[in-house]
Amino acid sequence: METGFKKVLFLCTGNSCRSQMAEGFMKKFRNTWKVESAGINPKGLNPLSVAIMMEKGVDISKQKSKNVNDFVNNRFDYVITVCDDAKEKCPYFPGGTNYIHWSFEDPDLFKGSLNGKINKFRKIRDEIENKITDFLKSEKNIIDIKGK
Repeated sequence: METGFKKVLFLCTGNSCRSQMAEGFMKKFRNTWKVESAGINPKGLNPLSVAIMMEKGVDISKQKSKNVNDFVNNRFDYVITVCDDAKEKCPYFPGGTNYIHWSFEDPDLFKGSLNGKINKFRKIRDEIENKITDFLKSEKNIIDIKGK
């Protein structure tokens, strides 16, 4: 059962990994919602993010790294920061925005073998997927309680 149209912005520092994965999962699970992601200091889509999301059947290869300043005059139902840096630097968004913070490690900062880095990306990807699934369950329950 669809819970209605919502606008969501995922925000992190570089808009290359965590927020891109979150955008991809949210679009998959709520394809009628308007979902965006942005960064405080965008640095381009990380190829490992694209690869490990494809393992879950989510193609984020066409997503672009965007600057949060491109969205500051937009209204969102939810602005979800996915790293502590973004939470500290998150701008104000107009009109009724709910701010949520989820702190995920930056998988791109992992030092070690390529295989170790891929496994770190998978771990963070799975954490993000679980957080979004839990969020959507709670969102549905709130809508159901309100009778909408």
